[in-house]
Amino acid sequence: MSAAPLIGLTTSLEPAAWGDWRMDAAVVPAPYVAAVLAAGGEPLLLPTGFGATPERALALLDGLLVVGGADVDPAAYGQPAAPWTDPRPDRDRAELALLRRALEADLPTLAICRGMQLLNVVRGGTLVQHLPQRLGHEGHLEQRGVFGTHEVEVDPRSRVGRVLGERATIRSYHHQGVDRIGRDLTATAWAADGTVEALEADDRRFAVGVLWHPEQEQEPVLIEELVHVAGGR
Repeated sequence: MSAAPLIGLTTSLEPAAWGDWRMDAAVVPAPYVAAVLAAGGEPLLLPTGFGATPERALALLDGLLVVGGADVDPAAYGQPAAPWTDPRPDRDRAELALLRRALEADLPTLAICRGMQLLNVVRGGTLVQHLPQRLGHEGHLEQRGVFGTHEVEVDPRSRVGRVLGERATIRSYHHQGVDRIGRDLTATAWAADGTVEALEADDRRFAVGVLWHPEQEQEPVLIEELVHVAGGR
């Protein structure tokens, strides 16, 4: 029996509470871990929220899952921060370095929400810092602390399209998005307002970013696909 694929999950440094304790902790929301386990993967939490790039761990991984979280620091793509942008520069530095090395190694990678934005930035792309200012609506983040839903149109020839088909209803929670697409990346899904919802690296076997949250779905098929590819299936 072959070993379960080892999937690295990025983490953030957040205030946390358990038992009698209140202190900072390396955090990853449980649905990401549960989805990897349900797909037959072995999750390994990476301390990227501390600014660390776990080089030795990267060499052991079969796949990488870059989870969602805080805004990407606009300094990473050469822009000043807007008033509504709340970055975590230490996490950015670690995860950009991790993504760069994963892409160099052709490690199967799924980058979710903030992760997709980082994938675009690491390939030289830029971001829209506040979509409501450009779009004139808040349809991608309608209520704080609540995932919204909307449909996306998907290129059926793409990796995402082969998994989801031409249309999908997705769980959304973000206020930033892709502006200029980075090199060797292709947009493969779009919201009705034109927002790019998925990116895929043309020069890698599986390097996919989605702006939505597949870990929140009853059947997180994109995370299953990551685990399957990482396992050589």
